[in-house]
Amino acid sequence: MSDTDLTRQPEEPSNPAWLVLPRLRVQNANAISSPMTWGFPAITAFLGLMTALERRLGRGAGITLDGVGVVCHGFEPQVSAGGYTRSFALTRNPVGHDGSTSAIVEEGRAHLELTLVFQARVASPLLDAAARSDLVHRVAEQVAGMRVAGGSVLPHLADTPGGPHRRPVPELVLTPADEEEARKAFRRIARRCLPGFALVSRHDLLEARHAELLAATPGASRLDAWLDLSRWNHRAVLHPRPDGAAPPAPEAAQPADWQQDARPGWIVPIPVGFAALAPLHEPGTVAGARDPHVPFRFVESVYSIGQWLSPHRLRAPTELFWFAERPDEQGLYLCTNDYALHLARRSNASPDVQPVSSDQ
Repeated sequence: MSDTDLTRQPEEPSNPAWLVLPRLRVQNANAISSPMTWGFPAITAFLGLMTALERRLGRGAGITLDGVGVVCHGFEPQVSAGGYTRSFALTRNPVGHDGSTSAIVEEGRAHLELTLVFQARVASPLLDAAARSDLVHRVAEQVAGMRVAGGSVLPHLADTPGGPHRRPVPELVLTPADEEEARKAFRRIARRCLPGFALVSRHDLLEARHAELLAATPGASRLDAWLDLSRWNHRAVLHPRPDGAAPPAPEAAQPADWQQDARPGWIVPIPVGFAALAPLHEPGTVAGARDPHVPFRFVESVYSIGQWLSPHRLRAPTELFWFAERPDEQGLYLCTNDYALHLARRSNASPDVQPVSSDQ
């Protein structure tokens, strides 16, 4: 099937499918994803990749990408070695016109190995297996020349010592209509992602910790709760006094044990989008904008809590995928994930999720 044949299809892609890009090796990805976090790239980078890939393929490809799931198999930050304090390995490229070194532009980099799973819809011609195979090859060629979170995609190491035993093969899988068959198909994809860790949203933990802080300290903000979840907390727990013992004098030292707060899994602070700082500016009215043909807006990062989970712990495809949303007209651009919602339904509780911005 040629691209011309697909272009002639009048229908919009409507058949659900999953596009799997396994074991992408990315060099020098952006490790500073917001003003207050560093480490794994922000999920906005992968939703941006999804949009760029869809635009590169064009409408004639017969596929629409709606969401993306990210599974990390390897993370290697480019930092100094040795000592307790680490610093990023920075570069001084490029040099000036006279050969002198330029001022250092602070950037953090990391090498990654990822599997990306896209929630997609395909047109009827792609119900044919051969047509899907052709499209997958085209997708692989496009991704090989794209930036992923600012990093470069490297070839696989199938033929080198220490590389994977089998060359990872991208695939476009039609989502079975039967719910049980769909679950089995997703479980097979999840097993392909092992060993690895999938990033999911845990807004519910942020709200729960905020409620706990409010109970102890009226006026505590969601930013306080976010910072509390972003660190290891150690608290002094006083030893219980014997029955009938007189209370100690205020100046007396009371014996105590230091205990560390339990953490509900491998949770991390993450940026999940942007909040507008100003109204939209007309295209071309702001100097230095990346694209002078689209409206421009100044924004700040919006933060929440994420969790790394082994993919085999996910029970439904929607627990893996992240989607881009604009929940209102107040200038919020958010990346959302339904894992916390599914978790609450399983425990018959509905979380009241709300992200936090740096001004709270």
